[in-house]
Amino acid sequence: MHSTNNWQANLLLLITAMIWGFAFVAQRQGMEHISPFTFNGIRFAIGSLSLLPVILFQRRRRKATPSPKMLPMLSGALCLGIALFLGSSFQQFGIVSTTAGKAGFITGLYVILVPIICLFWKQKTILPTWVGALLAVMGMYLLSVTAEFSISRGDLLVLVSAFFWAIHVLLISWLSRKFDALLLSLYQFIFCAIFSLLAAVETEVITVAGIQAATQPILYTGIFSVGIAYTLQIIAQQKAHPAHASIILSLESVFAVIGGYLFLGELIPTRGLIGCSLMLAGMLLSQLFSSKQAQPL
Repeated sequence: MHSTNNWQANLLLLITAMIWGFAFVAQRQGMEHISPFTFNGIRFAIGSLSLLPVILFQRRRRKATPSPKMLPMLSGALCLGIALFLGSSFQQFGIVSTTAGKAGFITGLYVILVPIICLFWKQKTILPTWVGALLAVMGMYLLSVTAEFSISRGDLLVLVSAFFWAIHVLLISWLSRKFDALLLSLYQFIFCAIFSLLAAVETEVITVAGIQAATQPILYTGIFSVGIAYTLQIIAQQKAHPAHASIILSLESVFAVIGGYLFLGELIPTRGLIGCSLMLAGMLLSQLFSSKQAQPL
């Protein structure tokens, strides 16, 4: 039963990675019409609204369940919302001034950051997970970075976002075992939307015409990338090891390339296909060994 739960969690994480990968296309398109804080604020607000019917339906099915302690849950959701706000903001500003390929690779560096941070939290990370993470990073390099790789301002901003994505993955792994996944997801979206909209009002020019022009990217990233994918991530990480989860989620860069090919006409070179293979190998390696079969590094 435990093995079945793990594979179910892995499947949910894979779906999440697919949604996020295609969202890179929508995020780039959205930046043609509105600014980063405005884009994030609206999409996370839409993500919050998209969860309300699901939560109401869930409550009707549960006839007598104890209400969660709101203050601890809100405190946890606030921490998630801050990490989400910082990660999404740095990423969105970085995407404006770097390529989608570089952004996908640099964002995926949280694959390495998660097990490193786990060491400070005294959480065991086994050798196959380290090897799998390294393979995944090598794969993302071949997939997304050309021979002319250089650190631009956009690259540095996305690199900062990778740190906050790693923190977000670890916080979810801890909090999702303590609180209701849907409510936790809802509150973190609300906090992130509030922070983003406040920043937008202070620093950006918001126009109705710009929002209307970016309607499709906003709806996709709001409903699917935020409302559905982040919720699936929280549900899945109730069963998944955080380092394993980070490797599966790193496949978003693979789906970003696929999305670029399908919607933007971008071709996948042989180098990129080799990168995809290495990433898949890293994911599988991390899943084929349990902590009972391998010694901690």
